[in-house]
Amino acid sequence: MEQYEPDRLSPPQVAAMRRSLANGRAAMTRRSLLRASTGGALAVGGLGALTGCGIPAAGDTKGGVSAEDHSAKEKTVSFSNWTEYMDTDDSGRKHPTLDAFTKRTGVKVKYTEDINDNTEFFGKIKPQLAAGQDTGRDIIVLTDWLAARLIRLGWVQKLDASNLPHAFANVASSYRSPDWDPGRAYSYPWQGIATVIAYNKKALDGVEVKNLSDMLDNPKLKGRVGLLTEMRDTMGMALLDMDKDPRSFTADDYDAALARLQKCVDKGQIRRFTGNDYTSDLTKGDLAACVAWAGDVVQLKADNPDIDFVIPDSGYMLSSDNMLIPNKARHKTNAERLIDFYFEPQPAAELAAYINFVCPVDGVKDELAKLDEDAANNPLILPDKAMQAKSRAFRSLSSKEDTEFEGKFAKLTGA
Repeated sequence: MEQYEPDRLSPPQVAAMRRSLANGRAAMTRRSLLRASTGGALAVGGLGALTGCGIPAAGDTKGGVSAEDHSAKEKTVSFSNWTEYMDTDDSGRKHPTLDAFTKRTGVKVKYTEDINDNTEFFGKIKPQLAAGQDTGRDIIVLTDWLAARLIRLGWVQKLDASNLPHAFANVASSYRSPDWDPGRAYSYPWQGIATVIAYNKKALDGVEVKNLSDMLDNPKLKGRVGLLTEMRDTMGMALLDMDKDPRSFTADDYDAALARLQKCVDKGQIRRFTGNDYTSDLTKGDLAACVAWAGDVVQLKADNPDIDFVIPDSGYMLSSDNMLIPNKARHKTNAERLIDFYFEPQPAAELAAYINFVCPVDGVKDELAKLDEDAANNPLILPDKAMQAKSRAFRSLSSKEDTEFEGKFAKLTGA
């Protein structure tokens, strides 16, 4: 197989670019923006609207629908992704890894960053998918809870494993077989999102924070603790802190964790539930400690030495954004080849060096070290075995649980 050949940036340039991005975008990252506005919206209000329009409920799996594959004749693939979620060159107009894929395969990538919000994007593609029509996209990237729903609705195609040898071999164990897509039959992770505890050392003023209890129970931190508006991340961390497994918790477990957080709200321990704005609050010291997303923490640490993080002994939450091929896509084989390309160590390392999220690909450390040694040694980008062992995913919810749990959480946050 022809080797991937980066031909644009030297390793020092890539490292400098990553640091520049960290300094320039720390207060408003892609993950912060999307997490602030998604998650509960579809679960609470959207499902009823879907079933009311004759679209099957989440549990009614129909199976993906293929179309005639034009990959051999049409050397193209259409890829819809989130904003600022791909490596770019200094001009900001070219994407080096995509260019390398085209150079190797002859397949041109029509790359569009037209996903700003899970629910909003779902609204764009829902009419075509519900009607059994082509969306005009061969790959879409969705956060795990929405990826799970599309799989259950039967709106994405089953992948051909013979076109995905690197993906099958190199997908990290934490992402290998989620309960919503066992064995990765319909999806592969684009990037991972780790939820950890971040803190401002100066604002802590000697208070030690090793877990959620240290944040919630210490009166010295009253009014200076932040939690996230994303239900799965905040409630997952709360369940872990109470020795409950987010992969298998009960409704009673959820209610107990919710009641604990409600007490903290009532006594003023929690400053507020935040979206992207926790980054500026943490940097300024208005928040001494908070539940945070690792991609943000990497960027914040690069700009402010007072910012650091901790992984509680009880564990941390891990979710993902995932590549899927929607029904009726015209270029399924080309799409699978592109998915597989990003599970080769070198392009995976190029991507990780630029965007700083959790890399879901095994075997990239040596390649990443050539580009940015700090990134290669950062457990928030390449989790070591000890950190991997602490990761937990939030279990799939039925449509009834979705509505119930999100509704209760909305009352807690005041949404």
